[in-house]
Amino acid sequence: MLTQSEADALIAVPKRMLERGLIELLSRGQRKCYPAKSVDGRSDFLFDVRVSGVRVTNRTCQERAHVSEVLLRLDMDGPPHDNPDGQEIVGPHLHAYREGFAARWAYP
Repeated sequence: MLTQSEADALIAVPKRMLERGLIELLSRGQRKCYPAKSVDGRSDFLFDVRVSGVRVTNRTCQERAHVSEVLLRLDMDGPPHDNPDGQEIVGPHLHAYREGFAARWAYP
C-alpha cells in the first residue's frame, strides 16, 4: 500500500509509453495493457484499457504502478458506484488513489 504522497508523486511524474504508436480503439469484450516508464526511469506503470462485453459504451481506463496499485481509473457508462462513505456516484466517474482506501473513492 502506498502513502498518499507516494501515490500523488507517481500520478504526477511524467511518463513515456514503451510501445510506439496510437492507443487502439477496442471492440466489445477486448482489453489491452500498455506498459510505460517514468521519464527518469525509476518507476514502471501499466495503462489498461477495457471495453465491456455487454455494452460497447462501458469502458474503463486505468493507470497502475507497481503492477497492482491502481492510481487512477476512469469508468464510463458503467453502473453507479458507492464510495466508502455511502455516497453514490452515478454516471461517468474517476477513481483516484486515496491512502487507506486504494482506488475505492470515485468523483463525478
